[in-house]
Amino acid sequence: MARTSDRTRLRHRRHDRVRTGVTGTAERPRLAVHRSNRHITAQVIDDTTGRTLAAASSVEPDLRASLGTGGGGNVAGAESVGRLLGTRARAAGITKVVFDRGGFGYHGRVAHLADAARAEGLEF
Repeated sequence: MARTSDRTRLRHRRHDRVRTGVTGTAERPRLAVHRSNRHITAQVIDDTTGRTLAAASSVEPDLRASLGTGGGGNVAGAESVGRLLGTRARAAGITKVVFDRGGFGYHGRVAHLADAARAEGLEF
């Protein structure tokens, strides 16, 4: 059986702690971010219905082609994902969200994704 590293376990504890106060509603859905070493993913989620309203990821073929070898594992990839998510959320009629950093520090790729989504018109 594979063991979860201490770092991952601590991140899950931080995420659980953050999620006690952060809940997405239909009026203000939750923008959830997940990052790995190679990719970054963001979703706009309505927690009352359990539906994803908009999503973007560096795994998507059109973004992968434009990002090149760095993929989503760098700041440029995170900014691209944030811009794409912002445009998709606006197209779905979403302007205000609550930010869920997923237990990751608000730093580096997570911060750049958030800033790019703000630049596209999302408020949080």
